[in-house]
Parts: sequence; C-alpha cells; structure tokens
Amino acid sequence: MEDILTMSQKELKRLHVIRKAIDKCIKQREAADLLELSQRQVRRLVKRVREESDKGIIHRSRGKQSHRAIADRTRQKALAFCRGIYAGFNPTFASEKLFERDKIKISRETLRQWFITEGVVYDKRKARPHRRWRPRKAHCGQMVQLDGSHHDWFEGRVADCVLMGYIDDASSRVYARFYEYEGTFPAMDSFKRYILKYGLPISVYFDRHSTYKSTKKQTLEDELLNRQALSQFGRALEELGVHFIHAQSAPAKGRVERLFKTFQDRLVKEMRLEGIKSIADGNKFLEHYLSVFNKRFAVEPAMDEDLHRPLLVGANLEKILTVRTERTLRNDFTVVHKGKLYQVEDSIRSDKVIIEDCLSGKRLITYKGRALRYKEITQRPVKIKQPRKIHKANIPSWDHPWRNRVLQGYPVVRSKEEVFAGAL
Repeated sequence: MEDILTMSQKELKRLHVIRKAIDKCIKQREAADLLELSQRQVRRLVKRVREESDKGIIHRSRGKQSHRAIADRTRQKALAFCRGIYAGFNPTFASEKLFERDKIKISRETLRQWFITEGVVYDKRKARPHRRWRPRKAHCGQMVQLDGSHHDWFEGRVADCVLMGYIDDASSRVYARFYEYEGTFPAMDSFKRYILKYGLPISVYFDRHSTYKSTKKQTLEDELLNRQALSQFGRALEELGVHFIHAQSAPAKGRVERLFKTFQDRLVKEMRLEGIKSIADGNKFLEHYLSVFNKRFAVEPAMDEDLHRPLLVGANLEKILTVRTERTLRNDFTVVHKGKLYQVEDSIRSDKVIIEDCLSGKRLITYKGRALRYKEITQRPVKIKQPRKIHKANIPSWDHPWRNRVLQGYPVVRSKEEVFAGAL
C-alpha cells in the first residue's frame, strides 16, 4: 500500500506535463504556459519529480493539520455546550451564544459541519410554500400587525401563556408582552402600552379571532346602516380613530407569524439561559431583549416620516379601553352583572344602563356617559317559601243556572245529593 499514490485530476495533469518537460518533448516555457504557472515554479516541480519520482508532484501540506485549525480541546468544549445548555440550538444561534457567553468564536458553517459529523440534533428549517410577496408600507406607523401566540414559552416552568406581539410593517420594529390568555383585556392593555411608547398607528392588521372580530349577528339597525357588529377591542380602536383590517389567512400577516417563529426558537432559549420562571420576570426581560433585537433586525423604512400620532389632548385611554356591557335596570334600581347584584343609588328615567369594566379593575355603571353611584349587595334577602294551597273542586250549587239547561237541549245534570241518592 505504501507504493500507491492518490492524486487528483489536477495533479495527474501536472505530472504528465512535467514528465514531458523532463523527457525534452516540450520546453519548460511551454510547460509553464500549459499549466498556467511561472517558469520558476515549473523548474521547482521538475527538480522535485527527478528527486522524489511521482510523489514529488503532490503538495507537501497534504495530510498535515492547518495552522488555522481549531484545537480539539476547543471543539470538544463547544460540542459539550451544544449538547448541554445549548441543546436544540441551530448552528447560527449556537454560534452567537458561544461567542457572547463563553467567548468561543466558531463560524456557523464550521459548527454545522461538526453537528453533522457528531450527530448533534437541532431544529431544521422546513421548506415553505410559495407565497406572493407584498411590499412593505413606506412609513413607520402606517400599519402595525398584531397577533397573539399560544406556546409553551417558559418550557413548563410557567403554565401556558400568550405572547401578544406587534410588528411595524415598514420597519419590522417589534413590541411584545406576555399575558395569561389572549382576550379583550390583554389586547387592550398591550395596545395601551404600545400607544404610550410609540403613539397611535394609522391602521392595525390582525386575524379574525373573536377578540378582534365580533361573532354577533347584525341587528336590524346594523343591516340598514350596512354596519358590522364590533367587538369590544374593535369599538375601542374606532373611538381612537385607528383603522383595523381583518386578515383572511395566517400567511396574509406573514411578518408577525415569522416573528413568532423566530421568538419560539430564540426567545424561549434566551429565557431558559436566564432562568426566568414567571410572566412578570418574562415581561421585565423583554424590555431589554426587544431593544437589542430591534437594533439588530429592524430595517430602515422607505420614507423617514413617522406616521404615529400622539393622543388628543383630553383623551382618556382608561375610559376608551374598557369593556362595555348593556344591562337592564330593574324597578327596584338593581342591576345584575357577572353573577353580582348592584344597587344604583341615583334616580334615572331609563331601564337600561352601561356597565364598564376598566383595565385597572375598576367597575363603573353609567347612563349617557355619566357615572352613577352604586353599591354591591353582598347578601340577598332570603325568599320565604309559602305553603302550597290545596284547591278544592268547585261544585256548583243545585240551583245554579248551569244545571238547568234543558231548554237548550242539553241533558240535565243532577245535584250532588241526587247523585249520592242514586248511587245508594
């Protein structure tokens, strides 16, 4: 086996031309032109082939470790981290964390080749179906995509929760916050925080979840006015002057869907590394994480003008972002709401009132925008059960006109005494 030499096609070609030059079949200048080398390099090759035979054509560095090669100790240490605390990280994310936390600088491609060689398992990107590309909006604040993502964000350390996410269509700037569920109050609370941070956007793009699109049927008045029934969140957006659009499919709001896919990979692992075990700590972590995330992944919009607008002077977000429910006011000025009984202390000429549940937990009972005084009735009066009355049979008297109907052609009905006498 020691006499067998392994050569590439390039080396075989060089050996053939160098042998021709050694045998004086061609000149060394012609060999240099054929091999696209300098005459000085051809003379070196001729000398080495004469001294070492065919082995001289092989590059001297073959089989030797590169001076730039990563040490085995570093390789084993990096793979140990990828099998341990970075388990499941893809090569790109693992490369970033190794450099950021452990000061081990390894390229993504090198790490990917190690994963293949060592059989390290990680999540791979699946092939995506073809979608038609929609150009971004030109201005920041022109349209914001909103959605909630149900996922095991804390990997079992916290009960299942929802991440309410906002992404600006023009700049991909992200805002997000954790909540226990996806509903009206989380949507209103997150939107309030977004407004206080960036301002009111021109439009909001979300799906047809019952939080955003009402499931009620149109009333007769709505049909006459060609108006759709609004959810509580939709009504609040309308009062704030924010236009909202319902997506017909998930790919239609692809930016926020791709954002959640990225967060389900990166954010989950970042919180695992930080040991976050509650929604409150997760929201605190998001404040710093999103600032770094936006600096890295946000893009410059096509136009510089930001279309986010401030709140009008005097606008009360606490009053607008509420859940309003119409209830019937009874004759004794009591109203029932969510299993509780309230006594209204103000006198009004109406049988309908509005109950407003605020984000702060405060509850108001209003009529024509005016808050009414009320108190909760914690103990209802006990109903006394009346004894059941026994109704006796009503037997007409013997001289009742009902008995004497012979003239009308009806048979004569005997009296009680006559019936008893006949029975005897």
